[in-house]
Amino acid sequence: MGSYKIGMFFTRKFKSHEAQPPPDVKEAFAKFTQGGGGGGGVGATTTTTTTTSQKMTAEQLLQFLIEIQGESDAKIGEAEQIIGHIMQTRHHIAKFTRHTLTLDDFHHYLFSEDLNSSIKSQVHQDMSAPLSHYYIYTGHNSYLTGNQLSSDSSDVPIIKALKKGVRVIELDIWPSSSKTDINVLHGRTLTTPIKLIKCLKSIKEYAFVASPYPVVITLEDHLTPDLQAKVAEMVVETFGEMLYHPDSKVVKEFLSPEELKYRVLLSTKPPKEYLEAKGSKDTGKGSPEEEAWGTEVISLKDELQENDQSDSDGSENNLDDEDSDERDSQPRQSGAVEYKCLIGIHAKKHKGELTESLKVDVNKVGRLSLNEQALEKAATSHGSDLIRFTQRNLLRIYPKGTRVTSSNYNPLIGWMHGAQMVAFNMQGRGRSLWLMQGMFRSNGGCGYVKKPDFLIKENIDNQVFNPMGNLAVKKTLKVRVYMGDGWRLDFSQTHFDSYSPPDFYVKVGIAGVPTDCIMKKTKTLEDNWTPVWDEEFLFPLTVPELALLRIEVHEYDANEKDDFGGQTCLPVAELKHGIRTVPLFDRKGEKYKSVKLLMQFQFV
Repeated sequence: MGSYKIGMFFTRKFKSHEAQPPPDVKEAFAKFTQGGGGGGGVGATTTTTTTTSQKMTAEQLLQFLIEIQGESDAKIGEAEQIIGHIMQTRHHIAKFTRHTLTLDDFHHYLFSEDLNSSIKSQVHQDMSAPLSHYYIYTGHNSYLTGNQLSSDSSDVPIIKALKKGVRVIELDIWPSSSKTDINVLHGRTLTTPIKLIKCLKSIKEYAFVASPYPVVITLEDHLTPDLQAKVAEMVVETFGEMLYHPDSKVVKEFLSPEELKYRVLLSTKPPKEYLEAKGSKDTGKGSPEEEAWGTEVISLKDELQENDQSDSDGSENNLDDEDSDERDSQPRQSGAVEYKCLIGIHAKKHKGELTESLKVDVNKVGRLSLNEQALEKAATSHGSDLIRFTQRNLLRIYPKGTRVTSSNYNPLIGWMHGAQMVAFNMQGRGRSLWLMQGMFRSNGGCGYVKKPDFLIKENIDNQVFNPMGNLAVKKTLKVRVYMGDGWRLDFSQTHFDSYSPPDFYVKVGIAGVPTDCIMKKTKTLEDNWTPVWDEEFLFPLTVPELALLRIEVHEYDANEKDDFGGQTCLPVAELKHGIRTVPLFDRKGEKYKSVKLLMQFQFV
């Protein structure tokens, strides 16, 4: 494109126009409006041409849905609904008089996220298996608004996370300065506190806005027994029947997401005081920890009622100080027991040899936590043990302590080894978070994604999956990047370049097991707000079940770092066949209003 000089600067003319259909879209429209169909699909050599007089009927659109979009069970009513929607939105015809689409109408339909999404939008996986069979959308230090050292604690990031479908909320609970109340904050840092009750009330209000499936509250507990009793009271009063109470002292198998719909579960370690007490009275029937979990429930409410009665008749005045202290300790202990018995998912911390922590108890399930560094070491030396452990138990991974800026790590290491709760700083940003967001676009965004069978069961040789092994290609994903549009609506005219339209290119690739990971890129198109790349890429996949399609758009800058133009990650297992619209998101994962790509997905 020509340029001209003004003073010391070279400037180029802006050009901005409505997005035109790429060649494959024109070809598909021509083929089906001329009574075609079959014979190689879109992209095959054809002599069909499009004229402005051609119109696509509902019957022809149905054939396109079946043959190109892979929607083999589509019915004529769905095609009619699409046409009706286009008539209303594009032409403002409430009761449309013409039952056909022009080429521009057809292109508008293909570029519509609501009508032509790239992934499945409904819950479609089996939700009746135990919780250990699912990846669960998990937050870390969910109350922090920013960095891990000095940001404010608030219920706002908790609400945001729940609205996005996060199902595991982590709260660090500490005594208030007066020792009479409970605060949530990142202990031994400069983070400001928030009252626990405020967090609990916000969780109750927003728990099931995005998903009906259970919310787990993981508590990092730094409380005394009397404050644990207060937590028990708060939790019961706040959640009522929403709170899940385990039916027995020891959980032998987790319930399913379906069975736990609209329920809130607590997950934490047993109160330290009870471990110590049991340790001093070990009967030889089991470890101190096992004995602690078997403690009989004493009702906090009954204890409090008894205390109220004694207060009313003045009998406490006859007690000496020693008796008073003893009676005072009993409500605290019973309260801590009540607190413990509200725990729906028993947690323990890794101590000693990892092989001991990863031993599978056929009579009991629970949750183990490892930091990202411990996971990396374990994946190298105990990969099979990790997978066997996660077939029945929950494994939670959390960021290392040096991630003070709320950065994140590669979640796929955990997922490849069956870890259900890969805990992330949701207030962060960056490519690791994009992968997390991409994974949980699966299964209708409900926050629970069924793990592949090879991570749930052993194979015929009683061996478990080895993600680092020499694996054969199962299928090849063919991706065609047609075009992009919407930047001119969501960005100022000078956002990318002060003197010319942007020079966009697309990076597209796979995140998954190591052998599948790769990134490729299109050519850079200069000076165009609606670039048409029309380029195709092939991705051989050994483990498509764990693969995420990474898509990023950048604007080339010869003198500085390339500008960011949008991103998304899509679970390969959820991709819809055919020509699809792909909405893009900003660095934090917020969806742009208008920016999207038109792409085609095929498995060959």
